[in-house]
Amino acid sequence: MIKVINALNNIDSVYPDGSFSLDKWSEYISFVPENIFYQDMENMLGTGMYTFEDDYLPVLNSLIENKEKIKEAEESFAIVTENLEERILEVFGKTIDVEIVLYLGLCNGAGWATKIHDKDYVFLGIEKIVELDWCSPTDMKGLIWHELGHIYEEQHGILDKDLSGKDSFLWQLYTEGIAMYFEQRLSDDEFFFHQDKNGWLEMCQMLEEIMKTEFNNDLTDMSIENQRYFGDWVNWRGLPDTGYYLGSRFIWQMSSKCSFDELINMDIETVNKEWNRYLG
Repeated sequence: MIKVINALNNIDSVYPDGSFSLDKWSEYISFVPENIFYQDMENMLGTGMYTFEDDYLPVLNSLIENKEKIKEAEESFAIVTENLEERILEVFGKTIDVEIVLYLGLCNGAGWATKIHDKDYVFLGIEKIVELDWCSPTDMKGLIWHELGHIYEEQHGILDKDLSGKDSFLWQLYTEGIAMYFEQRLSDDEFFFHQDKNGWLEMCQMLEEIMKTEFNNDLTDMSIENQRYFGDWVNWRGLPDTGYYLGSRFIWQMSSKCSFDELINMDIETVNKEWNRYLG
């Protein structure tokens, strides 16, 4: 069963003097069973690559000045989540148990699929959604459907594996590709990418052969700090989020000979084998 929650009704309370209050946010987020968001922020700050004042606070403060964008995102959220469970069942034959929450997070991402106390959630962070201007129904489809793709794989296949080094990032490409394939199937469009802004898709298509070669070459020394494929804050040859494009194309190649149930139940050995076939 899919449960949908819009938790934006009282976010003004988090800005008591017109600016973001971490203490007030902690009170606001108490409706979630466990505050995993604050720990995630602490982990990111611990890398030394970011600071709260320079990288978090400006995004959080700018949100409250964008009431029209917040309203647009809320309307899109309502449109996209209507009859969602029926659509997933129609396309994939199974449904999922998940709670989808539109909320004020802590810059942890526009979308985040996670488990808290054995319950699956998809959290949608309004501050990142507004910052990236992903407020339209098309953008919201991409966000929600993508994260539900991770949940579907977790509940009906294999999502998490304890891997390291090269295998861990190849597995990330595979799982992000599954999520992209999931949203593209729901949209009936193999080339649906909500990231497609300013010619992004056309550039990815032109550079696909170079992209997959460089990703493969990078795998040996890839780390969280130096990876340049996953996230709007990194880029490969000036393009963000290229790992989602590459993962999608990788999965679509495999889909010609595998059912979706087979695709989401692969082990790392099979993924490696298929990756080498994709490289050509």
